[in-house]
Amino acid sequence: MNKSNAKVIAETITRDQLAAMFQTAKESISDWSAASSVNPSMSMGKVWNIMYPLFVANQPLRPQITINMVWAFGDHLEPSLKPAKKKRAAPAAVHHEDPRFEVSS
Repeated sequence: MNKSNAKVIAETITRDQLAAMFQTAKESISDWSAASSVNPSMSMGKVWNIMYPLFVANQPLRPQITINMVWAFGDHLEPSLKPAKKKRAAPAAVHHEDPRFEVSS
């Protein structure tokens, strides 16, 4: 998940959807030592230990915290909440030449 998509999703996401995201992340992340997208100097486990207690505290979440939660674990949202991926246009034609390994001077 990238930050700009996380900002858009965080504007409308509900607590129930965040709970489902956290549950799916908890079940599907196998390498908790991988670097976090929010802060690459922290592992996913460390980010979980910071963000999940804020979520379960049942207090209102500040917008920046919600954005960071979605940014870190948004890949585990249900597909209907994720923005559609933009399809890139295929190149019209590729110009190819075989390489010449010997060059005369």
